[in-house]
Amino acid sequence: MPDDAATPTLRRATLEGYSWDDVEPRRYREEPGALFEGVTRQVLFSDPGLQGELRYFEVSSGGYSSLERHAHMHAVLVLRGAGRCLVGEAVYAIGPHDLITVPPWTWHQFRAAADQKLGFLCLVDAERDKPAAPSAAEREALMRLPAVREFLAGR
Repeated sequence: MPDDAATPTLRRATLEGYSWDDVEPRRYREEPGALFEGVTRQVLFSDPGLQGELRYFEVSSGGYSSLERHAHMHAVLVLRGAGRCLVGEAVYAIGPHDLITVPPWTWHQFRAAADQKLGFLCLVDAERDKPAAPSAAEREALMRLPAVREFLAGR
């Protein structure tokens, strides 16, 4: 077996199934000025050999992630709850077992339904670039699209 082989691990889910032993839920974002509401994250797996990271995000009822874009791609698998997501110029209703892919440099945001938490796994590069928030002009361009305007207004 090579010296650099990954060490096997087992992370057991708690009885509720949306937290894991030895994984501390953290604040979603630490950057000052990041606009989001009611989101936590848990890093479930990260290994330099795979160059990827698997994270679980939980968005409280009525909460939302930040509106952002960046160079890295996402693969998002919804585990529980319901909500909507913005990917580019499209808004989708999402629920358990839906798989959403977010291409590089695509505006995206996730919102939980008003009456349900939204929990999802997110697979990303282990080393990621910093997300960019929209400039005033970029936000204005997004707001010209009726479905996006309603989504960003929380309707």
